[in-house]
Amino acid sequence: MNVLRGIKWPYALIALVAVAAVAVGALRPQLVTAATSPNPKKKPGATDRIKQNPPPTLFTDAQITAIGGEANGQHKKANALFTQWKKAHGTTRDDKAFAAWAAQQVPAPPTAAQRTAEFHQVQQLAKTRTAAGKRAATWLELRGKKDIWKLYLHDQRELIPVQRGDTEKAELKAALKMAKAISAQVAAADKQPAPYVLDPTLRPEKHIKPGAKGPYSYPSSHAARAAAAVTYLSALSPHRAEDYRWMQGEVLYSRLYMSGHVPSDITAGTLLGDLIGDYELAVSGR
Repeated sequence: MNVLRGIKWPYALIALVAVAAVAVGALRPQLVTAATSPNPKKKPGATDRIKQNPPPTLFTDAQITAIGGEANGQHKKANALFTQWKKAHGTTRDDKAFAAWAAQQVPAPPTAAQRTAEFHQVQQLAKTRTAAGKRAATWLELRGKKDIWKLYLHDQRELIPVQRGDTEKAELKAALKMAKAISAQVAAADKQPAPYVLDPTLRPEKHIKPGAKGPYSYPSSHAARAAAAVTYLSALSPHRAEDYRWMQGEVLYSRLYMSGHVPSDITAGTLLGDLIGDYELAVSGR
């Protein structure tokens, strides 16, 4: 069982893994993992992957506040848009129709001048990188796609009936899968190169070939998946929404820090993910 910030459990087989120590020495959430070893014949799940590769010290609140605030601002926009969908389509599941509609709700990319200004911001941020920051960003880039969100859901499953837990797991998985698919579809259509494609010195380890056009970064897939997960998880456990949004801010900042995206990529992906989260909640009757 995995438990994040704010919950203490008396079971004897639980070991604490620190997530991060943030500004002014305040501890951020701790990941709690079972002491038993995973079945070697079973493919490692999110719990085991994080246990095998626990998080380093993550970014401070001061670093993630701005991008976290921008992401929060997309939630109201998404709710208003989804109200229109729901009025026209009700709560019957129609993934194909919704995916087509949701893709159309993603704003057009910013103008060339606006994106250039954002690109320069990311270049400046890259100059502030530290070894610790790179470790944090690398972990968040890897685990922020889906593992951390699955872990957040998993830590509640021993409190609810098995069937309900299985259902919620399937719903979260569906939301994450849809967020990945739609963001990839829109990115392929809009063709906005990632910052490290425009300036390969930002991520030399990516080995970008001269003249390469992609990967494309608008909208951010990480942002879409994080927003879908946070919207869904927050409805299940409202008292833990602050934790979810904190982790969302961590993931989003890491994408700017390592030049995977510019801010408009993040906000567009967040809007898309919030729509998907709203849809999954509606069609699942929550």
